[in-house]
Amino acid sequence: PEFSAFSDIPEEALAKVFSYLTLIPRCVLQPGVKFIIILDRRLDTWASIKTALARIAASFPGNLHLVLVLRPTSFFHRTVTDIGFRFSQEDFMLKMPVVMLSSVTDLLRYISENQLTSEFGGTLDYCHSDWIVLRTAIESFAVTVKDIAQMLQGFGTELAETELPDKGKAIEYLLEAQTDKYRKLKDAIRSVSKEGRHLLSSLETSGKEDDSEWDVKLDWETVQRLLAQLRDMESAFDGFFEKHHLKLHQYLQLLKYEQSFQEVRIPRTLSCAHVYTCFYQTLSSAAHTPAAALSRSGAETHACIRFAHTHVRRHAHIWCDDGAYLLANQLVENFQSKEGAQTALRDIEKFLEEAPSILSSGPDVLAQVGKTFEKHAAVQQMIQNRQACLRKLADKHVRPVQLVAPRPENPARSKSPLFSPKHGTFTFDLSLHVMRELIETERIYVEELLSVLLGYKAEMDNPALSGLLPPILRSKRDILFGNMPDIYNFHSRTFLQDLEGCLEAPEGVAACFLKRKESFQMYECYCQNKPRSESLWRQFADCAFFHECQKKLEHKLGLDSYLLKPVQRLTKYQLLLKELLKYSTDCEGTSELEVALTAMLDLLKSVNDSMHQIAITGYEGDICELGRVLMQGSFSVWISHKRGPTRMKELARFKPMQRHLFLYERALLFCKRREEHGEGCDKTPSYSFKHCLKMTAVGITENVKGDVKKFEIWYSGREEVYGVQAPTVEVKMAWLNELRRILTNQQKMLRGLV
Repeated sequence: PEFSAFSDIPEEALAKVFSYLTLIPRCVLQPGVKFIIILDRRLDTWASIKTALARIAASFPGNLHLVLVLRPTSFFHRTVTDIGFRFSQEDFMLKMPVVMLSSVTDLLRYISENQLTSEFGGTLDYCHSDWIVLRTAIESFAVTVKDIAQMLQGFGTELAETELPDKGKAIEYLLEAQTDKYRKLKDAIRSVSKEGRHLLSSLETSGKEDDSEWDVKLDWETVQRLLAQLRDMESAFDGFFEKHHLKLHQYLQLLKYEQSFQEVRIPRTLSCAHVYTCFYQTLSSAAHTPAAALSRSGAETHACIRFAHTHVRRHAHIWCDDGAYLLANQLVENFQSKEGAQTALRDIEKFLEEAPSILSSGPDVLAQVGKTFEKHAAVQQMIQNRQACLRKLADKHVRPVQLVAPRPENPARSKSPLFSPKHGTFTFDLSLHVMRELIETERIYVEELLSVLLGYKAEMDNPALSGLLPPILRSKRDILFGNMPDIYNFHSRTFLQDLEGCLEAPEGVAACFLKRKESFQMYECYCQNKPRSESLWRQFADCAFFHECQKKLEHKLGLDSYLLKPVQRLTKYQLLLKELLKYSTDCEGTSELEVALTAMLDLLKSVNDSMHQIAITGYEGDICELGRVLMQGSFSVWISHKRGPTRMKELARFKPMQRHLFLYERALLFCKRREEHGEGCDKTPSYSFKHCLKMTAVGITENVKGDVKKFEIWYSGREEVYGVQAPTVEVKMAWLNELRRILTNQQKMLRGLV
């Protein structure tokens, strides 16, 4: 509106006002929004209009759709304005579209009356001073919520970084001080929540249900979102402080118990780790400690038990994970030399030397923590087996080569210095080592699957964690975890038991894979769901629920790493089978191993093909009716038709089309690969469907003159001919073999029907 000192407003202040008005939530939530400015200069001069337009052009940060100018109403100033605008129009129009209007009525040609206030002949009920009060209140509330978040974060950091004193009185003082600060922060949160609820009530009174009050509805949603954020912060803060307070209290009880325990039987020079050991020994032998000494500190004793259990369990978990990782990364091929075996042996010995002292306390101490003891014993057994194998290899002496006459009557395999005629090559140390590794890593794999299902999936039904879990995530748990429960049941109840039965008879391992070949198809379903699972994980990766579960499980890695385990395990099987096959040539079970390896490689190929298949778009029928996908790959394709116009069009195409072909049991699909979506490792291709050839009407020409990588696929008696160029001759032959097999089976079926 008319403001005589408009030209006196500093450029910086004007730019701030414009930026603020274009960045308030109602504008941010509409991508590509454009603005219309009404410049009311009915009682002003051309000089003022020109100054205002110039400053708008220089400072307005948004996308301007129109600048509507209500020009002066007096005859003289209107005439000067028309002349001035005519001469300056080109300068302004290059920067922004300007329209000169003679009256308020002309505004209605550009803006609806319900978007104009009464001073411009509109019906919009708007009070600028009320709007300023509302915006100030909302932004003040938002800043306060942000300050609360920073205060909570600062207090949490303070709690985490505070060094615990070793005196009981100091601990008590620390507990009191931190609790007092916690209560003050809780009071601040309650005060801010009350302010937010009052603001929300005011907005609801302002007419939230009225469709014309679009700004009010959006502001109401903003305050709702801030209140929800405040509640989430308070809930997470309460849980964090409750656990911290409990641990601090337990530590205090432990100090008190240690003090009383030292007074009874141990010198003050013993460390806390020795206290744990002595504590368990004391419980197991009442003769060493009077009953009265324990009864005096009953509460302290229970606190110490819990604390010691947690301590031992955490160190045992970390040690087991590190040990399994070390064994898994020792490559079998490096053991074939004496130096390689010695190096691997030194690595294991160094790892054992660096183990926490509490883990060397004996089985009586570790047995107190149940399953953790079982896992520790299993990893310890794996390490002992590996050490025994490596010591045998490291102690072997290479005998000097002797020149002797050849004896062709001896079997070729007897030339191997590792061959045992009594048991065959399956008795090799290396072969047994690979077999043990297969079983031991299978046990760890089963345990990891169980930890995910119990520690994450089952916890979604835990009422204590319901406040940390978004409802949409609970309803999509089957997408996140896929069919992992089925995979776990198969491995824990069936496949692991099959493998354990082959520990002393490795020649039967191939039968385990072949017998369960159909069961392994469930991995295809898991891998097909993986892109949807990863997308859901990226959306909720920072959810407090996942952080809490990971903390409880004491996992070093996040859930996404464990969701990748089935894919990694499937790949690991074929590598282990290759290792077994390497050390079992020309003996019983070799042919079965080769068949098992082929089956697992076929499964991996099938999984890979199906992963590409789910990215097909635009196919209108039921793709499942085409049967199982057999092959897929990218080719250069030329198409020719017998029909006149179409044939001329295709002949005009000198460059081939790039097509991705999917071969099914009943059809061949031609698709076009589209650009990949996402960033980095998250990129995924998509395939746009082009056309489909039913295999019942397909024929092939295996060789095309002039190019060894080309072949032809013709359709409906050569009505359509597709020239296909493979990337290599090997790819061409693989596709021809599969096409030939399908066509041959079709002929056999037809003969059978006749």
